[in-house]
Amino acid sequence: MKTTKLIILGALIGTCSFAAAQEGPPPEGAPKHKMSPEERDKFDADKSGDLSDEEKATMKAAMKAKGEERKAAMLAKFDANKDGTLDETEKAAMKAEMKANGKGPKGPKGPKGPPGGPGAGGPGPEGGPPGN
Repeated sequence: MKTTKLIILGALIGTCSFAAAQEGPPPEGAPKHKMSPEERDKFDADKSGDLSDEEKATMKAAMKAKGEERKAAMLAKFDANKDGTLDETEKAAMKAEMKANGKGPKGPKGPKGPPGGPGAGGPGPEGGPPGN
């Protein structure tokens, strides 16, 4: 039961994760990802432009409820024998569908290269324009 919950929780976290490229570590207390103005406005009850502790708590509760809804939907979708848990066959079906949809584990992450990757900045081939 615990394993099933952990797998479902991991899948939910994986589908809800946000990635942001940053130079160096974020300042202490900084959010893990930049919130769009639309996201912030949804929970900014007093329209101050910032989220108060109370507004942050409301946002956290809403996100938790949404996660629980997703968890229940995943269980309903993949729990073929309707026993309230996912057995190995059901877990395999969930993983296969997530992988097919590009939402599953991506495998081990390799070292990151320089920002911009190949062709970013510097002179192009034969002294041409940068980035070509």
